[in-house]
Amino acid sequence: MTKTLPDVHTRAEVIAEALPFMQRYDQEVVVIKYGGHAMGNKAAAEDFAEDVVLLELQGVKPIVVHGGGPQIGKMLDKLGIRSEFQGGLRVTDATTVEIVEMVLAGSINKQIVGWLSAEGGKAIGLCGKDGNMVTARKLSRTVRDPDSNIEREVDLGFVGDPHKVDRSVLDAVLKAELIPVLAPVAIGEDGQTYNVNADTFAGAIAGAMKAKRLLLLTDVPGVLDKNKNLIPQLTVDQCRELIADGTVSGGMIPKIETCIYAIEQGVEGVVILDGKVPHAVLLELLTEHGAGTLITP
Repeated sequence: MTKTLPDVHTRAEVIAEALPFMQRYDQEVVVIKYGGHAMGNKAAAEDFAEDVVLLELQGVKPIVVHGGGPQIGKMLDKLGIRSEFQGGLRVTDATTVEIVEMVLAGSINKQIVGWLSAEGGKAIGLCGKDGNMVTARKLSRTVRDPDSNIEREVDLGFVGDPHKVDRSVLDAVLKAELIPVLAPVAIGEDGQTYNVNADTFAGAIAGAMKAKRLLLLTDVPGVLDKNKNLIPQLTVDQCRELIADGTVSGGMIPKIETCIYAIEQGVEGVVILDGKVPHAVLLELLTEHGAGTLITP
């Protein structure tokens, strides 16, 4: 089947319609969290890289934060190391944190830098440890036993929560017109390496940089109502109501909590969207249609 391309006039109109959106984000910071599941498709990865490079070329200051849970899981399986999860987070012992850092700050980080370079971008791979960019504290998590209904605190090992963000390295990188690609590995005040949830890491970076937008690319269309229909826009108060009444549950709760945190830190808006949609980033930022759920104050 032959693919019909729009004529040159239609293409010109599409580009012209993007002008007011380009002006809105000119010289503004946009933090994009690129999820481990969204990375799985090669064509989608190329679309993502094209989107980020195009944004940078037209005056946006993109910062990419990436996850890598599935890739970490594969490497641990390959090495015969068993993964354990508590409260949705990977328990990270001394051996596991070395693998996490190797996969996140090594192979995945440089793979994304390579994708951006292949599209003509100038990207630099970093992690939270570089220049003491992100200092983390050990994260504690309470889980409820489903049988006894008793809560207990679990030791997640070297899993951290962002405590402080020093934006000086990112300011320097953006001033040099480079695209920072950040792995969510941070340093503790005790000098220990910590594995940080990528959504939480991205929220902390977006808050510190006073980003115009934080985009959380994931593997679902956005926030869904009880009938599984997409909710295009929510306020912070509405988000809290959806959590309270059970509409938002499971793994979406920490994502929404990250959205709320980022907005409270000064981010203008946060979007949860499906990273597998072709050119999802451009659809969200440069068209009036959007591509997910926008959360605003």
